[in-house]
Amino acid sequence: MNKASFLPLCLALLLSLGSSSASAKPVLSLDLDGAVGPATADHVARGLKHAAEENAQLVVLRMDTPGGLDTSMRAIIKDILASPVPVATYVAPSGARAASAGTYILYASHIAAMAPGTNLGAATPVAMDVPGLGAPPKPGEEGKPAPRDAMADKVMSDAAAYIRSLAQLRGRNAEWAEEAVRKSVSLSAREALQQKVIDLVADDTTHLLKQVDGRKIRLASGSEVVLATVGAGVVKFEADWRTRLLTAITSPGVALILMMIGVYGLFFEFYNPGFGVPGVVGAICLLLGLYALQQLPVNYAGLALIVLGIAFMVAEAFVPSFGILGLGGIVAFVFGAVILIDMEVPGFGIPIGLIVGLAIISAVILAGIVAFALKARHRPVVSGEEELLGSRGEIVNCKNGTCWARVHSELWKVQGTEPLVAGQPVRVTGRNGLILTVSPVGPKGE
Repeated sequence: MNKASFLPLCLALLLSLGSSSASAKPVLSLDLDGAVGPATADHVARGLKHAAEENAQLVVLRMDTPGGLDTSMRAIIKDILASPVPVATYVAPSGARAASAGTYILYASHIAAMAPGTNLGAATPVAMDVPGLGAPPKPGEEGKPAPRDAMADKVMSDAAAYIRSLAQLRGRNAEWAEEAVRKSVSLSAREALQQKVIDLVADDTTHLLKQVDGRKIRLASGSEVVLATVGAGVVKFEADWRTRLLTAITSPGVALILMMIGVYGLFFEFYNPGFGVPGVVGAICLLLGLYALQQLPVNYAGLALIVLGIAFMVAEAFVPSFGILGLGGIVAFVFGAVILIDMEVPGFGIPIGLIVGLAIISAVILAGIVAFALKARHRPVVSGEEELLGSRGEIVNCKNGTCWARVHSELWKVQGTEPLVAGQPVRVTGRNGLILTVSPVGPKGE
């Protein structure tokens, strides 16, 4: 081949490569970082919807999670199974993990990948806090199956059947999946690849896209797509303000703080009506806190104790009991906050330090209320009938046997123990309805 014909051929080849790269459908990348919860499920659902709208050829779900809520995990899996865009779940970066709920999500994905130095497994549903689940054997019974009650067996069987069905759907190692649930076993990335738990190990996203290029994927609709990911543009789907807000308020600690701010805001508004700001802020915070708790696995006994505790502390301000109601309220609040969340899921517990801090703040507010009430008991009377007795005034006029006196800048009808004349100073000695009984006094109040 001469030089004249070789150069046009090379130029045509480069143009064809460039055009194929430019026409390749984009790849959407989104992160699942931290505990799996309502905000995570919402973020993934919106990401998959956006991928379908943008005609993406693949969604890369970068995952690093210690686990999370069962309801949120199942919502994510339903979205992945029904997605019109293939999903490649990629446990990354190095040092990340796909524990508990993350293992289920990895099994449900069209492509399962891990970075070197990552791990998955430990999918036993211990977070469901079922009595007897995972209980240690009694002395002399080592090697025998741990005793379980009926509910524990149901939970374990349901979880094992669920992950086995996902493994069979994707053609992955179903036996190991069941062991991950029943025995809490884990695997490194290389071991997972050897045991056909995952499809590939990739150093980074570029390496992942290179390995899946040309792979045929069957979707839930029954159609098949062939990936052309080499040279495809990667679009990052970032969490917006809605996702960040939902992430913040669905944290149990934040939800508890919002409830406290809400209740105290409404309390100060009712205590000093007309100010406005405490009532508005309190109502908003209370509604946000209740919404967050509705999204979480709440122990209603704990919630009832918290409400009872706050009610006692508020009652202390209106019915001073010298701290008895308030102290009982703090104790009820602490116990309620400790047992508020019904699952011990990583990332969804309430720190003890936060509970103690809120209890101390409530105790300080309570101490201030009690001190104010005690101080008020020793103040002189400044209003009412008791304050009128002994007060001084001056006769304004007397006509036809009816006299009027000015007492505390107010006109009162008076009757005297002695004859009264206009301009005469008097002292109040009694009261009968709207009529004051007065007696004349000397110039010096004698």
